[in-house]
Amino acid sequence: MGSTNKSHRSGVRRALGFVDQLLRAVVILSVIGWGALALHFELPGPRPLVLLTIAAWVLIGGAALIAPWRIRRRTPLMTENAPRKPQRSRAAPTIRLTFTLALIVLVTWWQSLEPRNDRDWAPDVARQLAVERDGDRVTLHNVRDFEWQTPDTATPRWETREYDLSQLDAVDMVVSYWMGPAIAHTLVTFGFADGRHLTFSVEIRRERDEAFSISGGFFKQFELNLIAADENDILRLRSNVRDEDVYLYRVGLSPQARRELFLAYLDEADRLRQSPEFYNTLTSNCTTIVFDMAARIVSGLPKDIRLILSGYLPEYVYDIGGLDTSHPLEFLRSRGYINPRARQIPYTAGSEAFSRAIRDGVPAADGEILHASSP
Repeated sequence: MGSTNKSHRSGVRRALGFVDQLLRAVVILSVIGWGALALHFELPGPRPLVLLTIAAWVLIGGAALIAPWRIRRRTPLMTENAPRKPQRSRAAPTIRLTFTLALIVLVTWWQSLEPRNDRDWAPDVARQLAVERDGDRVTLHNVRDFEWQTPDTATPRWETREYDLSQLDAVDMVVSYWMGPAIAHTLVTFGFADGRHLTFSVEIRRERDEAFSISGGFFKQFELNLIAADENDILRLRSNVRDEDVYLYRVGLSPQARRELFLAYLDEADRLRQSPEFYNTLTSNCTTIVFDMAARIVSGLPKDIRLILSGYLPEYVYDIGGLDTSHPLEFLRSRGYINPRARQIPYTAGSEAFSRAIRDGVPAADGEILHASSP
């Protein structure tokens, strides 16, 4: 019996030891992968040198990964039939120390990376919104109104526009699907009594030679920019030029909440001008930032996975009562699909004609459902 219990305890110890080593291996592999991607996206210098640095990092990490399993056997000065005793390699502590020091250097470098506003930006995100306010009158500098020919070429136009907040009478949510049903870009557009509309879009701020990368968005590859744009630019780009599926939903907000949301966008623009920020695919993107602004205005908004899987954002807004709940969501979705109507209106027809066309047949929100929080 004693021998059986001893054997059982020995088996348990071996199993626990294996699990411990497996967990350590998973952690080390994760660190190696993170470091390689961080170097790939952010290490400056000639590409061959970057690749050489990545290779050295992976080599050091790989050595640390296999070090616990590297053993050498020695034969003690005993009889020829004596059992050999396994002994861990004396190099293992040195390997682990080298990996630890390399990781410290890597993390120190990573923490030193700071967002900036003075890079050589791509033309469509080259400028930042600047705001002047006098009571209800707001003057916005660097409102974008590009005429797009292809997804990469456009006739640039940056304008200064004035708006009267007392004439603000509508808020619409626009969801543009560019990669499957779960991934979409979220825009918010404000309507005024004079028929004009202004769209705000939180976007990555790419450098001139960069292209968007989901994985790069986790690794400080892009800064954030808040674009204020004409619908004839920013919505037409997605529906007519990029051929994304674009849906527009009328949102039920009280007049005070509409005003506060508009001003929250202006405050966000000022903040980003003063304190640049990195885009993050998961935590700081086109949907999460909008939610953070809305949560300061409308109390009690629940957090939900659909704030990250932004393609499902309309379902979230519908469930909290922000859309026209007198109709099924599928009805709102079918009416809100703007692509066929957008393609019928040429750019030269003007902004107001485009805005009217894409809203044709879209149900209005059913009243002032969401209310501004008390100051």
